[in-house]
Amino acid sequence: MIQIGDKIPAATLMEYIELEGNGCSVGPNPVDVQAASAGKTIAVFALPGAYTPTCSAKHVPGFVGRAAEFKAAGVDEIWCLSVNDAFVMGAWARDQKTGDKVRMLADGSADFAKATGLTLDLTSRGMGLRSNRYSMLIKDGVVKTLNIEGPGKFEVSDADTLLAQAKTGV
Repeated sequence: MIQIGDKIPAATLMEYIELEGNGCSVGPNPVDVQAASAGKTIAVFALPGAYTPTCSAKHVPGFVGRAAEFKAAGVDEIWCLSVNDAFVMGAWARDQKTGDKVRMLADGSADFAKATGLTLDLTSRGMGLRSNRYSMLIKDGVVKTLNIEGPGKFEVSDADTLLAQAKTGV
């Protein structure tokens, strides 16, 4: 399992972009995790699935609502990761009104989740292999903080916890 001080693993996530701009074409676009985090401070939070109750009611809204405070604390971008396809993440972004506040990134085959060791097997619930719920602060591709939730919990991966860590300049 990934630890504080480790470099994030090589992986490609997908991002659905609806509007053309900044050289991005409309539709799913690949995001090389290592290249996209190079030289930046990224607040990452991951969750088991788009449109699930806790994720939609608490996790995403917390980060959207505190986005300006993350920027003020030196965070360049906020990423939401989920084992869903880019189309689902794009639709969820619209519903959650993430705009330019939170990048909704699809880990469709759970490659990033597997590479970090932060998987959650929800096969018994009909959801297959998913990402565990967690948050982390990445600086220039290195994990500076890591907050992993226990099964069924939402206590340490929330926006308030990660924002407090970002403010300390970890």
